Amino acid sequence: MTGVQAEQQDPSPVSELPEPSDQYVQSLVRGLTVIRAFDADHPAMTLSEIAAQTSLTRATARRFLLTLVEVGYMQTDGRLFTLTPRVLELGFSYLSALTLPQVAQPYLEQLSRETGESSSASVLDGGDIVYVARVAVRRIMSVTISVGTRFEAYTTSMGRVLLAGLAPDDLLAHLDLVTFSQKTPRSIDTRPALLAELDRVREQGFALVDQELEIGLRSMAVPVFDASARVVAAINVSVSAGTRTPEEMRATLLAPLRHAATEISASLAAARR
Repeated sequence: MTGVQAEQQDPSPVSELPEPSDQYVQSLVRGLTVIRAFDADHPAMTLSEIAAQTSLTRATARRFLLTLVEVGYMQTDGRLFTLTPRVLELGFSYLSALTLPQVAQPYLEQLSRETGESSSASVLDGGDIVYVARVAVRRIMSVTISVGTRFEAYTTSMGRVLLAGLAPDDLLAHLDLVTFSQKTPRSIDTRPALLAELDRVREQGFALVDQELEIGLRSMAVPVFDASARVVAAINVSVSAGTRTPEEMRATLLAPLRHAATEISASLAAARR
């Protein structure tokens, strides 16, 4: 019996496969099923284990495994089969096409679910921050914030994180663009005061703005880094001043905020690799 004949006569279904259409290529789906059978709990398997894991016959599983070995996605010592690093190429095309908003959005959604607060991501554009992703749990500002909304960077938590991440010469050039004004009685409205605050932000790794942009609004932000440890974006959580004190924000929101930023930074680094 030829390999093609065996393939056609093999009655064993692959677990959890979709209903086939007229464009369905069963061999491709089965090959991908073999790759997906390997995980942290099954880093190396025998032919029999893989056949059981994928609901394929031993003969069918063996053909797929040996094909994957030949093209470099799998290796074997004659008994155990393991994936090779080349399988990472299968995800790189997808990752490399992702933009910052696409990368950040699911992590912001998780952050908002975990904290119950609105979250956003922004980048620096001239003297402003520009919102590139946002999850709004409730409206807590007098203005509606959406993707594309701009604020003067020095007035916001995300802006201060981004300014603190600039090289000294770039920061000074940026500050030359700033026209200070007092948004609320709490606002920083002088260059020396802002520089002192940016030193604090740089040292502690986050910025907390307490009702400086708008009375009743508190916001905390952390940086997002690229693969070379350069600050490329910032993410924040915003709360109503009546619900959390600054101390409560640091105690309950800083850790999940930093975790989300770490995950976004890692995903961006993988996408650019």
